[in-house]
Amino acid sequence: MLNDSLLPKHAQLRAALLRTIDEELQPGAMIPSERDLTVRYDVSRATVRAAISSLVNEGRLTTVPGRGTVVTRPRVESNLHLASFTQDMRQRGHRPSTEVLACAVVTAGEVTAKALGLTPGDRLWEIERLRLADDEPMAHEISWYPEAVFPALGDEDLNGSIYAVLESTYGVVITDAHQTTWAEQAGPTYAHLLEVAETAPVMAFDRVGSSSEGPVEQTISRYRGDRYQLSMGLQRGPSAR
Repeated sequence: MLNDSLLPKHAQLRAALLRTIDEELQPGAMIPSERDLTVRYDVSRATVRAAISSLVNEGRLTTVPGRGTVVTRPRVESNLHLASFTQDMRQRGHRPSTEVLACAVVTAGEVTAKALGLTPGDRLWEIERLRLADDEPMAHEISWYPEAVFPALGDEDLNGSIYAVLESTYGVVITDAHQTTWAEQAGPTYAHLLEVAETAPVMAFDRVGSSSEGPVEQTISRYRGDRYQLSMGLQRGPSAR
């Protein structure tokens, strides 16, 4: 049971759950059910939900569809730099793996054609992959590459770094990129793929990568907000006059 502290009961329960997470539970372990918590701490279900919601928002817990609420793994931190997912995860001590969900030649729409300096209707490889770290879904991505530049890309092993394939097979090195990022909810499609709740936050990235010859790749990635974070250095610009 909770004590008679002046703190609201949901704050006391949050503190109790946090102690349990830190001292007793491993990442991936389920916390007790809402019903068990109401009985154990003699509080209402609304109080339990408020405490759990607070810890979910802080990234200490996550709701997994079909399982319940589990202790999150520490977030993977990435500095803003140009590297493949495979390189990025290995540098941070994680074991990367990939599931290729689809690979086909499609015609370029206006947005991707503009990004890659092509004409709408030009042929592109469209590659959809699920990226995992230590066997846990980390990101979903869809990439487009000009077929004229990479004519047999679909025949290559796409379970690792595509950047390595582009370099070793085609002699094309991605040297720089422009990237836009935003936040959104997972929604039903990405919730299923990333094994998170539909309302869970994801970090979305739209990257256009270029070689010395110009843009050759567009990738839209969605990373789990509970497992991924960015770190960046900032410099103050010239003072306004």
